[in-house]
Amino acid sequence: MKKIEAFIRPEKLDDIKDALAVLHVNGLSISQIMGFGSQKGWKEYIRGSEVEVNFLAKIKIEIVVLDEQLDAVVTSICENARTGEVGDGKIFIYNIEDAIRIRTNERGNDAL
Repeated sequence: MKKIEAFIRPEKLDDIKDALAVLHVNGLSISQIMGFGSQKGWKEYIRGSEVEVNFLAKIKIEIVVLDEQLDAVVTSICENARTGEVGDGKIFIYNIEDAIRIRTNERGNDAL
């Protein structure tokens, strides 16, 4: 099993959710976060004063998938999140040792 963490632009969330539904990914978590990378931010003027906006709104998607689903899910996220501009996001992939469905006590792949 693998855990995928994808940091994306907020406006791309619906496209990614629709694409993952086609792949029968049946569970994901999202968090609204603030951050910056290469994009850095911008400057605004508020009441005549210059203010530097360093943190940008992003969405963090967390998905746990079977090993055989990994490539298709990552490809789908990349295709649907890409605008070609700085700030499209990043994907991180982790190994998952085990999973447990609390309701039934199923473990491993059956818990997904």
